[in-house]
Amino acid sequence: MTDDRATAGMSEAELEAEGAIALPDKEVVSILDLNADLNLAIDAAAPIDLAVAANANVAAPIDAAVSANILSAGSASQALSDQGVLLDQNVAADATATATQDSTLDQSNDVVDAGSAAGQAAPAVAPASTADPATTADPATAADPATTAGTATAADTVAGALDGNLLNVDVNLDADADIAAPIGGAVAANANVAAPIDAAVSANIGSVDSTSIAVSQQDAIINQNIEGSATATTDQQSDIQQ
Repeated sequence: MTDDRATAGMSEAELEAEGAIALPDKEVVSILDLNADLNLAIDAAAPIDLAVAANANVAAPIDAAVSANILSAGSASQALSDQGVLLDQNVAADATATATQDSTLDQSNDVVDAGSAAGQAAPAVAPASTADPATTADPATAADPATTAGTATAADTVAGALDGNLLNVDVNLDADADIAAPIGGAVAANANVAAPIDAAVSANIGSVDSTSIAVSQQDAIINQNIEGSATATTDQQSDIQQ
């Protein structure tokens, strides 16, 4: 059997006994109130002075020969590479790198808000003028405080309980950062580089009665001479006021 009491609705008497409370408007209640006030004064300076000087001799003669037999019967593969190199390199010079840096940085203006420096007192506010007793309103005609003060109603009390913020975040950041990174560098070099390369490759792959010959002959005569000095000088003077 089916229980009719489980599916039966509410009676008229039960409906009349129910009550309801009106909720405030949705815009009255705020879940999150975030207020961020950032006043930043950043002084950044990075003077960089770099000098590079170099004397270099570079030579790279390359000779290559490749021969191959793939799946060839009764074939011959030959690779011959013959290289004769005569290099005469001479450098008669000086490599000099000089870096001179003179930096004067003044980062003492610590402005963290609209026009006033950090720690500076705000301008004095002029006092309000005193009212003329002759023009003062008659005390007899003044409104009674007892009749002008508003009386909070019960509806205002209920709405005030839901008015406000569940989470109120107020961030005030006043920061003054002075950053200075003067960099001075000097590099000087003298170099001789020579790389003669000679190669010969010969191969037989899957070949019957085949001959593979690879001959590589290289004659290299290299004469490299550098007459000079490599000098790197850096002079840095920094006057930083933060």
